[in-house]
Amino acid sequence: MKKIKGASLYLIIALFLCLVSMIGAYAVQTSGGDVEVKDLRWETPSGHLMSALLFKPKGVSEESPAPGIVTSHGWYNNREMQDLNNVELARRGYVVLSIDMYGHGNSDAVTPEEWPIRGTGMYDAVELMADFPYVDRGKIGVTGHSNGARAANWSVLEDNKKPEEERLISSVLLVANDAMYTDAPGEPLYWSMRTDEQQYTNVYGTRDVGIVAAKYDEFFFRSLGEDGTVTPPRDYIDTEYAQSFLNFGQDPEEKRESYAFYKQEVDGEEALRVIYNPNQTHPWNHFSASVVTSLVDYFDESIGAPTAIEPTNQVWQWKVFFNAIGLVGFFMFVVSFTKVMLHTRAFSSLRSSQTAVAGPAPRGVGKAWFWGGLIVSAVISGISYLGLYNWSAANIPAFFPQAPVYYIGVWSAVMGIVTLVILFLSYHFFSKKEGLNLREAGVIIPLKTLWKTIVLSVVVTAVSFSLVFIADYFFTTDFRLWVLAIKAFTPDKLLLALKYLPLFLLFYVANSIAVNSFNFVSKGRSEWLNTALMALFNGLSAIVIVAIQYTHFFVKGDVYFTNVSTIVGIWLFPIIVVIPLAAIITRKIYRVTKNPYLGGIIYSIIVTLMMVTNSLTQL
Repeated sequence: MKKIKGASLYLIIALFLCLVSMIGAYAVQTSGGDVEVKDLRWETPSGHLMSALLFKPKGVSEESPAPGIVTSHGWYNNREMQDLNNVELARRGYVVLSIDMYGHGNSDAVTPEEWPIRGTGMYDAVELMADFPYVDRGKIGVTGHSNGARAANWSVLEDNKKPEEERLISSVLLVANDAMYTDAPGEPLYWSMRTDEQQYTNVYGTRDVGIVAAKYDEFFFRSLGEDGTVTPPRDYIDTEYAQSFLNFGQDPEEKRESYAFYKQEVDGEEALRVIYNPNQTHPWNHFSASVVTSLVDYFDESIGAPTAIEPTNQVWQWKVFFNAIGLVGFFMFVVSFTKVMLHTRAFSSLRSSQTAVAGPAPRGVGKAWFWGGLIVSAVISGISYLGLYNWSAANIPAFFPQAPVYYIGVWSAVMGIVTLVILFLSYHFFSKKEGLNLREAGVIIPLKTLWKTIVLSVVVTAVSFSLVFIADYFFTTDFRLWVLAIKAFTPDKLLLALKYLPLFLLFYVANSIAVNSFNFVSKGRSEWLNTALMALFNGLSAIVIVAIQYTHFFVKGDVYFTNVSTIVGIWLFPIIVVIPLAAIITRKIYRVTKNPYLGGIIYSIIVTLMMVTNSLTQL
């Protein structure tokens, strides 16, 4: 009775945190009710369904139209990743349309050949924005991060097809991607020299254009010098590309600086150019107060904010805070709801009569097996993570339409097999002799128990995700912290998740067995130290790779691991949290069940859904 009361109390606290998250995040993104937020879905001229969030400030009307801005996330993200820009632009009076690019979020997937067409959907959003009677058609801007900026460039090319008097885009801010510098704008120039056939030119015409070029961008703002050396992004402002941009497509004759507005008459109209150079990495751009300051500053100078608020006056951090509270509440709910369900008639048989406690700390040969297993697993984890990328990229089956999820899934499956091999050797050569009983440890369970375990895992996951659907439906919010996101999704994502789930099950179930059935040991009462150690070693390889990659980047000016795409380092940021958290979540469930499969399956489903709903799907 005491245990059920404790679980119920934590369940109530979890629900309270989720409710606070919903209300708080809603209050921030609506500026206390002064901005209306709508979830839009529409069929575009491209023939695809597109998804976007519309932010419409109070008082905007056909009689009093406001400037409009289309914002876009980068590859492998979704519309909510532009929260910081959406909130700050909308509270300053801009009408904002934050899109899910095709293949992302709730928008239709397309083939890679269709990505450049109409800016991966951005230009479709621009045309929709222009049709709103409360938007000033002469003041429509576009901005995006990374491939969202590339979508902005593609949208400019699409807009250029129209007669000049019918063009819709008047202002462009490119965040974390290069501008189009020459008369061959389709070519990626950041890794090549400008050839004799290519001339600097002003592709943007009379439009205002700005660039946010981080000094430690993993992908862009590089150029190859005549001596064959690569100019690192921290020196971008001094390159011919940057200088030609600031000189409106002319061969640079004078040195121009970052953070300064340069204006010039182009075809009878005044146009603006500016480059911002924050000391940041590529992904940090879309979670940065300084970049938001630059964005607000740029559009205020280019289009003019209807409501004057200092660029440094920002509140988006509060939405991050409330979203993060929801994320904490979500995982608290997962654990506490599981414990409450274990006291129901249907699932009470899964509850252990006694709480699992740590075994004695290993000694002698046992200590070598314990630490050796952790270290070997961490080393193989790091090596396989880097080694599998090129192979998975070249061998992804058509059955798997999300490349990054397939890559992480294959790595997870490999590490699941490695973990099981290590456990088998440990048991065969040591643990069995020391008296480890696989049935008592929960490794061997009856089929009936396994079936109930699977059913309860599905119930817990479904009920837990219902919280985010409630947040989405009533408040148009979700639970997230930067790249860690629990969001509502369309039904097709369930089918996608089923494709990838076996890969993640193999790892997280094996990891739960290792963490709880084999390595749950401690001295005295310091069980939490063992849990912390398991969490640390779960994420150790990811931490080491990131540390090496970015220490070298900040010291030398470029990344360390050059034999694989630099995206693999960025994909480790959520993994540094997700995999260590697995040790904590599965341990809490194991202590009341002595069943390592329950926590492993629940966590596998959650991680799979997180990944497939926050990535790129392509046909």
